[in-house]
Amino acid sequence: QVAESGGALVREGDSLRLSCAASRGTFSHYTVAWFRQRPGEKREFVAAISWSGRSTSYADSVKGRFTISGDNAKTTVTLEMNSLKVEDTAVYFCASRDSVYEFLPTETGVYGYWGQGTQVTVSS
Repeated sequence: QVAESGGALVREGDSLRLSCAASRGTFSHYTVAWFRQRPGEKREFVAAISWSGRSTSYADSVKGRFTISGDNAKTTVTLEMNSLKVEDTAVYFCASRDSVYEFLPTETGVYGYWGQGTQVTVSS
C-alpha cells in the first residue's frame, strides 16, 4: 500500500515535490513509479525507480525537469518537479510492484499497489 501527498496549485515555472509513502513497511524489494492522469485521458507513466535506487526511468515529457528518488530508509519515494508547465496538470498517482530487478516497467497493469492520487494544477 502506498499513499501520495504534496499536490497543490502552482504557477507555471514553479517547483513542487510529491511524496509517496509506504503505508506498510518499506519499499524494499519494490519498484515504485509515478503515473499521472488528465481528465478524459489514460493514465500515463511519469517516472520510476528500482528497489535498489540504482535505476530510474522518465517519460520523455518530463525528462530533465522531474527527478525521482528514494530515501535511505526506503519508506518514501519523492518526485521533485521543476519548471512545471500547464500541461503537467493532472492527478498524480504513486504505484508499486514487488520486484528485485532493475527493470522498470511503464505499463499501469503490472503495478499492483496504487495510491488515491494527488492533484497537481499548474496555472499560466
